[in-house]
Amino acid sequence: MKYAFNLPLGALETVEYRDLVQTLDGEGFDLATMGGHLLTAAAGRYPDRPVANYAGNYAEPFVLFSYLSAITTRLAFMNSIHITPMFPTALVAKQAAELSILSAGRYILGTGISWQPAEYEAMGGDVSTRGQRLVEQVRLLRRFWTEPVVTFEGKFHHIDGMGIGRLPEKPVEIWMGTGTDDARLKRVARLADGWIPTGDPEEPLSRLRKHLEEAGRDPSTFGIVARVTAGPEAVDAAKRLQALGATYITVGAPQGQSAMEALPAIVETRRAVASAIG
Repeated sequence: MKYAFNLPLGALETVEYRDLVQTLDGEGFDLATMGGHLLTAAAGRYPDRPVANYAGNYAEPFVLFSYLSAITTRLAFMNSIHITPMFPTALVAKQAAELSILSAGRYILGTGISWQPAEYEAMGGDVSTRGQRLVEQVRLLRRFWTEPVVTFEGKFHHIDGMGIGRLPEKPVEIWMGTGTDDARLKRVARLADGWIPTGDPEEPLSRLRKHLEEAGRDPSTFGIVARVTAGPEAVDAAKRLQALGATYITVGAPQGQSAMEALPAIVETRRAVASAIG
């Protein structure tokens, strides 16, 4: 079992990021994840959604992860999620490859389609085609990371003998953050190296395993990240998630506490879970 931590949605001060990730790095955590958006909207624009999900002071992940990887030694970093269909695929390929090289392979691209039309429009994109575009992007990204020169003709891309220059030592892993309906789980099973579930993964995991097998893939080699809350109930929850096939346990802060406030409890919970399940 490996252990993860979600960095806060709102950007921290530089010294807080330093203290947080260096503590995690020294305490046996394997992965730090971070969500967020490129752009922020005014609070109250989407009254049916949590304000932090669209009006936060978000950090830019490639820049931040480059800094954090330079001040840590073992911790890997993953978006949860990067809204890849909003961006030019060649740019994402280049940024991800460079981050993988600079961090000695400690980067995972966690990708997804997100939901906000206004953010897509601000980026010159089309929210209605984001799922189709992501499918094509994943295939193209894998080629950019393994081939010096790529020629590709698709619905959304025309690449005529171009490459990103420096290739990573190994292809960047691509994990997908999705909901739990079968259409999305089938996409994950076909294309991704791992799954970042939104919500409780217990029931969907049996369906995901079935879709992986139908796609000719081995479920035992597929990455799955699941979450427990720091505290006394975490050990039993982690045992249940391990039995379901989770490969990473994210230890989250209790509701109402910031990451820095909860850090001692998060560290102690990881120790207790690791002692119980490995």
